Amino acid sequence: MILAAGRGERMRPLTEKLPKPLLEVGGHRLIEYHLAALVDLGVRDVVVNLSWHGDRIREALGDGRTRGVSIRYSEEGPEPLGTGGGLFAALPLLGDAPFLVVNGDVWTDFPLRNLKVPEGSLAHLVLVDNPEHHPDGDYGLESGGRANAGTSKLTFSGVSMLDPRLFDGCTPGAFPLRPVLDGALGQGRLTGQRYGGAWRDVGTPARLAALDAELRLGKARHPVLSSPVG
Repeated sequence: MILAAGRGERMRPLTEKLPKPLLEVGGHRLIEYHLAALVDLGVRDVVVNLSWHGDRIREALGDGRTRGVSIRYSEEGPEPLGTGGGLFAALPLLGDAPFLVVNGDVWTDFPLRNLKVPEGSLAHLVLVDNPEHHPDGDYGLESGGRANAGTSKLTFSGVSMLDPRLFDGCTPGAFPLRPVLDGALGQGRLTGQRYGGAWRDVGTPARLAALDAELRLGKARHPVLSSPVG
């Protein structure tokens, strides 16, 4: 699943008429990097949630066939349901098996085939070193991959593998994902792995412009999609 329903408030004015996953860096839309990585992994069925300017995403991607996937859309209406509520609403489209989730507003060169999910995990997170705008991190990691609430925390990258049972007990509506993850943490069933490669949260116009420059100058490279020179 690609999360693409948010308003992108901090990205204004760029997101006034365009959803954040359709913003371009390195000659490609953010969501196109994710789709290319999923296709490279062998994923063929993709769910995208829609709210803010969702019609623009549907117009840009269609049913996904030209990109090598089959895309179904989870419509949330005019108000986004939040990460947790959006995932919960999409469960009927996602099936009973664990599913891969990627935030539509991040960029990374993380190879999705490197995901290593421990047995019994309800939620497995890719964690990265804390960026300047999120210095306190989210979760710590133990040697066996189990997450903890310790002091040496890393930042959740927005890439994860989630078991639908993670949402047992949830009710429809808008809610964040963090309390749901904390519930798995309390059960000892939240796991993760650290990734030391390139990851960018393109949450502001300045960070978007910086990533665009890195890609065009070859300072950052995507493992599947290449960027134009200059």
